[in-house]
Amino acid sequence: MAETTAETSAAAAKRRRTRRTALLGAMFLMATSAVGPGFITQTATFTHQLGAAFAFAILVSVLIDIAVQLNVWRVIGVSGLYAQHLGNRILPGVGWALAVLIFFGGVVFNIGNIAGAGMGLNALAGLDARIGGALSVAIALLIFLSKRAGIALDRVVVACGALLILLMIYMSITTAPPVGEALKQTVLPEQVDFFVITTLVGGTVGGYITYAGAHRLIASGNTGPENVRAITRTSVMGIVVASIIRFLLFLAILGVVTTGVSLAEDNVAAEAFGAALGEIGLRVFGLVFWVAAITSILGATFTTVSFLTTPKTSERTKNLYFAGFLVLTCSVFLALGQAPQTLLIMAGAFNGVVLPLGFTVVLYAAWRRRDLLQGYRYPTWLLIIGVLAWLLTLYMGANSLTGLADLWMTG
Repeated sequence: MAETTAETSAAAAKRRRTRRTALLGAMFLMATSAVGPGFITQTATFTHQLGAAFAFAILVSVLIDIAVQLNVWRVIGVSGLYAQHLGNRILPGVGWALAVLIFFGGVVFNIGNIAGAGMGLNALAGLDARIGGALSVAIALLIFLSKRAGIALDRVVVACGALLILLMIYMSITTAPPVGEALKQTVLPEQVDFFVITTLVGGTVGGYITYAGAHRLIASGNTGPENVRAITRTSVMGIVVASIIRFLLFLAILGVVTTGVSLAEDNVAAEAFGAALGEIGLRVFGLVFWVAAITSILGATFTTVSFLTTPKTSERTKNLYFAGFLVLTCSVFLALGQAPQTLLIMAGAFNGVVLPLGFTVVLYAAWRRRDLLQGYRYPTWLLIIGVLAWLLTLYMGANSLTGLADLWMTG
């Protein structure tokens, strides 16, 4: 009897650890999916352009991100349905239209992620960028094809997320940025740029990134009304992690920009790291860029494939999709040879334009389709916050179309 009780307790403890790892994995998958080469490129470029005023854009994007993710995670987590299936339940065909847009954005972003991995290994170890990109794809493929792929994915993204935070803290202390001025302009900016804000939102919660953590939550089985508190806490923490990394990177670059050092427009981040720490700085930049890239490759691959499958899809089929997506995006990268800075920024802006469509599906389900939420009574305050954020994304998405057209013409 005592042995049976001990075994039951051990099994329960194991289930709790597995659940905790899955929730952490979902949180960091969302955060590290957002923190990719495009994220670093955007942050460095806009800090160079706007200086301390960029802090306001970060604040607004964080508030919108939280409003979006609270609703997305709550609806998808409680319903237990992937976003495309939720869309098709509401209006047949809408979910597949969303899946097509997400797939396109995922391909574009992953080409950038692979290019970023190649650039990172080139700066870190002097490896040819094409070889570095292909090697990173091979590592991602090994993770997805491993016997315990879900647990491996969770542990890798958690470790990489923690490493990124430590590296950003180190850089932001080293460059000694004007923190007081940055805090002041967080609420009283000298300049406001809606295209920049939309691009940040698109790069942090737009496109496939919107659903990375929530879809991982479904895959891990932590769904339903009984998990609402864990879903809410995990979604907010995911945004907080991504936002901390962005603000620390902003401070690190700002510390260099305010010294008056001339930075090359085509690779601001690498130039800033080099200006701050010399040769070691370039190695640190390489490590940061590679860690950000490999986790974003994992996030883009997992989430994009989740839009092509269901929770009942066999592991063999999923593995084929994972391999196919990675081979496709790696092949395009090798054919192009690079992913220009403009392409990475354009991808974020494109995702910002796509965001309102998927968010419309989520909010409609929260408002009118209680049957899809297993009878869960959706909080009115959360729906109101979601609608306000949705209106903002519509306005900013429309504004960003002009900026996107300008980038296309000049890029």
